[in-house]
Amino acid sequence: MTFPVSHKTIFVLDHGPNFLGSCYQNMEFDIFTKTRQPGIIPLAPLSKSLWTCSVEAAIEYCRIVWDIFPTEKLIRFIVSDSESLTLNTWAQDQQNLSHLMGALAQVGPPENAGNKDCNVMHGLNAAIEALCECSEIQHEKRTSMTESAGKVVNRGRVICFTNVKSDLEVNSLVECFQSALVEHNKLASSSDSLMAVQHCELILMHVYPVNKESCIASQNKKVISPILSIEIHNVKSGRNLAAKLGILVQQHYNLASTTVTGIPMKEEQNASSSANYDVELLHPVAAHAEVFKTGVVNAEGVHITTVKEGQLYETVTLKWCTPRSSSVELQYCTSSFRITPVDVNNRPSSCLTNFLLNGRAVMLEMPRKSGSKVLSHMLASHGGEIFIHTLGTGRSILEDPPSISEGCGGRVTDYRINDFGDFMKQNRLVPHYPKKERIEIPIEAAKKKLTRLTQYWPLVFSHTTIFNNASQIGPLLQLITKETLDTNDVTECKKSIYNLVSSENKGLPLNVPTTSTRGKGPKREEHYRLAWNELEAFVRCHCTTAEHQSVLECLLECRKPNTDGEGSTSIASVKVQLGAQSPSHSPSKRNGKDDKEFSKSFDSDDGKDSDRKRSFDDSGDSFNKFRPAKKLKLSADAIKSSGNKSLLSLWTDRITSEHEKRFVEFTGRVNGNGPAKLYPNLKSEAGK
Repeated sequence: MTFPVSHKTIFVLDHGPNFLGSCYQNMEFDIFTKTRQPGIIPLAPLSKSLWTCSVEAAIEYCRIVWDIFPTEKLIRFIVSDSESLTLNTWAQDQQNLSHLMGALAQVGPPENAGNKDCNVMHGLNAAIEALCECSEIQHEKRTSMTESAGKVVNRGRVICFTNVKSDLEVNSLVECFQSALVEHNKLASSSDSLMAVQHCELILMHVYPVNKESCIASQNKKVISPILSIEIHNVKSGRNLAAKLGILVQQHYNLASTTVTGIPMKEEQNASSSANYDVELLHPVAAHAEVFKTGVVNAEGVHITTVKEGQLYETVTLKWCTPRSSSVELQYCTSSFRITPVDVNNRPSSCLTNFLLNGRAVMLEMPRKSGSKVLSHMLASHGGEIFIHTLGTGRSILEDPPSISEGCGGRVTDYRINDFGDFMKQNRLVPHYPKKERIEIPIEAAKKKLTRLTQYWPLVFSHTTIFNNASQIGPLLQLITKETLDTNDVTECKKSIYNLVSSENKGLPLNVPTTSTRGKGPKREEHYRLAWNELEAFVRCHCTTAEHQSVLECLLECRKPNTDGEGSTSIASVKVQLGAQSPSHSPSKRNGKDDKEFSKSFDSDDGKDSDRKRSFDDSGDSFNKFRPAKKLKLSADAIKSSGNKSLLSLWTDRITSEHEKRFVEFTGRVNGNGPAKLYPNLKSEAGK
C-alpha cells in the first residue's frame, strides 16, 4: 500500500540564538476604538521574535491540516539547538493543538548565550529517525495477513525553519541530510520495527527579519536522488511567513481557497446598521471540480488571482445567498468536504462559524455578469463540524428531460429514443483484460465497431423507411449489425427479405412517416423503391464477412431491377432520397419567404418541382453533389452550353434570361449608338 508524502510531516524548528532576535515588524499593542483622551500616553508598538513568528506560522499550518483532515495526516515537531527534542509522536492522541501548545510552552524561547554546539542538523537527523518509525496505520497494514503487507511504501516531508549565512551552508546541510537518510535506510532495512524511507521532501525555510535582505537564493523543487527532493524558500518573518505557510499548506494537501463575499453583519458601534464582510475558507480542491467543469469560472471571473503579503494567491469568490429554509437535507448535493477559515480569530470568521454551528445553512452563488443566479455550494454543519457541500449545477437525473422544440430534429415523438437506448447498450464499455492471443486492443475494437454502426443511423423516423417497418424486416436490421453471422442468422435475414418481397407483390402499403406535404404524397411504388435503396445501403455498411455478402446477394436478386439506370446505392444518395419525404426538417422551411419569391419566376411545370427542391435533408450533404430525382427544367440551349458549369451558374443564367424577357428598354436608348456622353458642351465656347 502506498502512503502519500502528506501522510507524515515533520517540522524542525531551529532553537538557536539567531531566532531570539526581533523580526522588526511592529505590531500596535494599544489600539483605541474611540477618541483618545488627552494626557494618556499610548504604549509603544511591539515586535515579535523570529522564534515566535516561526512557532505561530507552524501552529497555524497544523490547525488548517487537522481541521480538514482529523485523521491520517500526521505532523510531528522537533526542536533543535545543542541537541534535538521531539515534542510529540505519531500516535493519534498526540495529534492535536492542545498537546502541541503545552509542549512548546515547556521549551521556551531560545537562550541568549552563544552556544557553538547549536546546529539544526541535530533536528534533521531526528526527523529522519522519526520518518523511519511506523505510524499506527502503517503498523496495522504491515502486520496484516494480506498480500500487500510487505508492500507498504513509506514517504514523508520535512519542513525546516532555520537561518543560514550562505549558499555553502545550505549545500552542506543538504549533503549531510542525504548521507544521513541513506544510513538510516540501511539500518531500517535490517530492523523489524523500522521502515525504510522510499522518498523524502526536504523544504528549507530561510527565515530572516523584514529589515534585511536574503543572503541565499531560492530554489524550486529539485530532485537530488531517487529518495530525496529539496526546496529552498527565502521568507521574511512576521506576516509574510504566515502567508507563505498558508500557500504551502494548500500545495502540500491539495487544498483550495473560497472567499465568501457579501456576508451581512451588524456593526459593533451601530447595531441598527449592517455592513458586508468577506470570509476566506480552505477546503479540498475537489469541492470546485464541478464549477471548473462548467467553464463558468473563467467566463464570469469567479476564479481570481490576488497578491497577499507579497505572495501570488488564487481564490474562488462566491456570494452569500439568503437561506431559503432551515432544512439542509433537501438540497441536491453531490459531495461534501470539511472547511476551515483562514483567519480564525477575526470577527467575520467567528460570526460565520457560530452562525453555521447553530444549525443554519448558507447558500453560495456564483457571481454572474448576466442571467439568473446559480447556487453552486452550501455551507452547513454536521456533528459540530462545518462542511462545504457541492450542489449540482446541471440537470438532475431525476428530472424529466427538457422538451425538444420544433427544429432540425422535429417533434419529440419523432426521435428514435428506444432504438438509441438499445444502441447505447450495444456499445457499452466495460473493463476487459486483453487475451494473449488477441493482437487488437479492446478499446480499438470498440471504436471500429462504433464507427461501423454509425455509418448509417437515422436520428428521426421521418428520415428513414426501413426502421418504420421493423415488423416486416426487424430481424434483418438487428442481425446484420453483428460482427459474425451463423447459418441461422443468415436464414432469418433472408426470410426478412422474402417478407418484403411478398408485401410488395401483394401491394401492401408500407408504414411511412406522415409529413406535412400538400397534395398527394409519393406513390406506393416510390415507397418500396426508397425502402429497397435504403435497405441495400444499410446492408452494404455491414458487409464484413462472407455471410454478410450472401445476405446482400440475396437482397440484390430479390429486389426489382432499377429502371432509372442507377448503380449501387450509396448512403449519401439514400439520405437525399429519404429527405424528400420530410420537408418539415429541410432548411427551406426556415426560409419560406425566399422560396415564394423565387417560385414566382417558375412556370407551371417548374412549380411542381419546387416542392421537391424544398425537401432536401439538412444532413450535411452537399446540394451540388447529390441532385433530386427531377432536375429543374432548362432550355435546350442552356443544357448544350452548360459544359462544366455549376448549378449556381445555370441558375444565374436562367434568372438573367427571364429578366431580359420582361425588361423594357428606355425609349431614349433604343435608337442610340451606345453610351451617351455626359455634358458634351462643357468645355466648348458655346457652353460657357
